Amino acid sequence: MSKIKTTFFCQNCGAQYAKWQGQCNSCKEWNTIAEEIIQKEEKASWKTSTTDSKRVSKPMRINEIDATQEVRMNTTDGELNRVLGGGIVPGSLILLGGEPGIGKSTLLLQISLKLPYKTLYVSGEESQKQIKMRAERINPNSDNCYILTETKTQNIFRHIAETEPDIVIIDSIQTLHTDYIESTPGSISQIRETTAELIKFAKETNIPVLLIGHITKDGTIAGPKILEHMVDTVLQFEGDRNHVYRILRSLKNRFGSTAELGIYEMQGSGLREVSNPSEILLSHREEQLSGTAIASTLEGMRPLMIEIQALVSTAVYGTPQRSTTGYNAKRLNMILAVLEKRAGFRLGTKDVFLNVTGGISVDDPAIDLAVVAAILSSNEDIAIGKHYCFAGEVGLSGEIRPVNRVEQRIQEAEKLGFDTIFVSKYNKIAIKNSAIKIILVSKIEEIVAQLFA
Repeated sequence: MSKIKTTFFCQNCGAQYAKWQGQCNSCKEWNTIAEEIIQKEEKASWKTSTTDSKRVSKPMRINEIDATQEVRMNTTDGELNRVLGGGIVPGSLILLGGEPGIGKSTLLLQISLKLPYKTLYVSGEESQKQIKMRAERINPNSDNCYILTETKTQNIFRHIAETEPDIVIIDSIQTLHTDYIESTPGSISQIRETTAELIKFAKETNIPVLLIGHITKDGTIAGPKILEHMVDTVLQFEGDRNHVYRILRSLKNRFGSTAELGIYEMQGSGLREVSNPSEILLSHREEQLSGTAIASTLEGMRPLMIEIQALVSTAVYGTPQRSTTGYNAKRLNMILAVLEKRAGFRLGTKDVFLNVTGGISVDDPAIDLAVVAAILSSNEDIAIGKHYCFAGEVGLSGEIRPVNRVEQRIQEAEKLGFDTIFVSKYNKIAIKNSAIKIILVSKIEEIVAQLFA
């Protein structure tokens, strides 16, 4: 038996200390440092075959390494495939985080039930009967999905060796524990050690592992920050539990882009893929209202049409209010200053409220032109035509700057039935004989003349 070593970890940020203290020096939180016992001994948690255990890595010339594209595993879920970059890479470790009750377990259970591969779904939070009740609503007839309720990693690896699955799903990493660390499940050392065992298993067997991770009250994934560094992909499942739409984002992806976005609709039978998100992000109304404008934006490779709503009113209190939802508040203040200085609109004494509909947050500067149009529409109380849309960035001198991939934005607007789009005069547009009218503008004054003359 090796000597038992006692170490103190901050349960909030994972900082390590030699002795206990009241406040963590790293995150400045109080009473978060706890004692954890680490058992030092030779570990043999994952047994590979005789040939694999004797395999030794050796250096190779870079031109000798096989650069053939790895064949990805199709998840049969178009939104997840898009966010992952085309599918699951064999041997990768994927971490999915999100708020409690947002649908993380439902998403991965739904995927495991529809996968054409043999899948082992390991749950440390629910019993097999509870999972079966949820599976009845999604897809009860699945011959490839195996359910296991276990939290000890040594037992999980033993069942994996017996079942021989193609994909392993763990729900959740905070419930697992290993015999080689004498601390409670969910502690810093347990999360780090169990994740390291799963990484070793995935890399040696080429079997992908999907992990569900809890989050803290600050919205970050619970456990040490090193957890996100260890895995190959970090996915964030977002949304409001009071609304039906969920957004899947990629925060880290070693095998694809982190700019892609997946949208789902929560239904009684599970999560439905939303193939055309512009339809849910645009309001369906008969009458025209002032203060609304449609912007053409991009999320990764996907073009979206979103609705910008603005309300400009006289400030009742001394200091005017500036409130935004889904848009950068500092950028709103910049645009209001440009309108005041360059276009002559007196907005310094008025309250301005801005909202991006659909509950999403957008940081694409191409929606600046739609923000300007919505603010001016509310200020003048003149409605903008519902078939108008905008794509342009506003500069500090009041000029309309060009945006990238403008042809893709124009094509999406044309596909959704818009007949006029305002873009920068400095964009190079190669589209010929388009059904949509393209109006080129270079300054804010031209926008005002076109919309409110």
